Amino acid sequence: MLRRKSKVVVSVLLLVFTLGMLGGCTSKAKTTGDSAANKIKIASVTPLSGSQAALGEQIKLGAQMAFDEQKAEVEKLGFTLEFAPQDDQADPKVGVAVAQKLLADTDVLAVDGHFNSGVAIPSSEIYAKDNLCMVSPANTAVGITDRRLPNVNRICARDDVQGPLGADFAAQDLGAKTIFLIHDKTTYGQSIADEVKKQATVDGMQVVGYEGITPGESDFSGVLNKVAVVKPDVVYFGGIYPEGSLLIKQMSDKGIKAKFIGPDGMDDPEEVKIAGAAVIGTYYTSPAADISRTPAGKAWVDSFTAKFGKAPSNWSAYGYDAMNVIMEGLKKAIVANGGKKPSRLQVSTAVRAVSGLQGLTSVISFDDKGDNKGAKLYVAQFKEAKYPPAVVKEVNAFK
Repeated sequence: MLRRKSKVVVSVLLLVFTLGMLGGCTSKAKTTGDSAANKIKIASVTPLSGSQAALGEQIKLGAQMAFDEQKAEVEKLGFTLEFAPQDDQADPKVGVAVAQKLLADTDVLAVDGHFNSGVAIPSSEIYAKDNLCMVSPANTAVGITDRRLPNVNRICARDDVQGPLGADFAAQDLGAKTIFLIHDKTTYGQSIADEVKKQATVDGMQVVGYEGITPGESDFSGVLNKVAVVKPDVVYFGGIYPEGSLLIKQMSDKGIKAKFIGPDGMDDPEEVKIAGAAVIGTYYTSPAADISRTPAGKAWVDSFTAKFGKAPSNWSAYGYDAMNVIMEGLKKAIVANGGKKPSRLQVSTAVRAVSGLQGLTSVISFDDKGDNKGAKLYVAQFKEAKYPPAVVKEVNAFK
């Protein structure tokens, strides 16, 4: 009898527990559903670890600043906003994994990123599967927009404009007759080096060397010994500042007198720390330039420094402008959707339609490929071992 009573009691308890769990699950599901209806996440994706972390952090902080400034305005429309920074480690495989994670999170409606073109291209293919909007602050490879993905845009200039500018500057402004090309074997580095090589021939320069180095290496004696033998007027490096800065220093150590020109991947304060005094007299081309040259830019630099406790890099302003474009498109998509949470397609469509937005870096309007018609390009020179370098040339980058 006691055993039967015990069984009845246990059964009743199990029934109560099960009903309680079902009620809890129902309540939790309802809460999640209500939250999803008004929750929106905007991601930034840059390298936040590894050798390019300093530059990636600066872009992220620029994006965060714009997000924080516009968050309240979007939340007044009835939504909860979350900034979701991600680390792609400047690695295509990691970038794709991050993209897949963001795509799976339906609250993510846009991405401010990436930095590396070789990461952005495969990652953007993932975003395109569900029209997840991507606004690139820094990707310059032509393949970013030439694929004509409707969800992909960029605010910076392209390699097929930046590369020729580097070659033209070498030939016309520096009077170079010979050029030695080095690249870092990445999509970005080799792409821009190839653009320089094509234009160098058009400009009448002789290409006396074309060599690749491996990212992460620190001793470039092999390639620099070849440079020393042919004595070019200019060494052009297609790649990023960790390796490029070491090339500058080791060129100086070996007594190589060639002028050094690099692309926008050299645009970071770490270049001065790595190359030291050898940086003086070197050049790089970039879609970004010292933002503090204008009164509005100076005020922004002061605000950024006060907020984060450190000065921005030139690329911080591009992370900022990319986020402002996203937020502008998001607000328009919400209004167009009757105040309801817009779809990813609606956000992508609204962002592509952004026109005449006054940014820090340019007036932003996109063409039918997603390129910014207001993009500019600069040539900067280190006249002292101090960042940022001086702008010595400015051109309109849109073709």
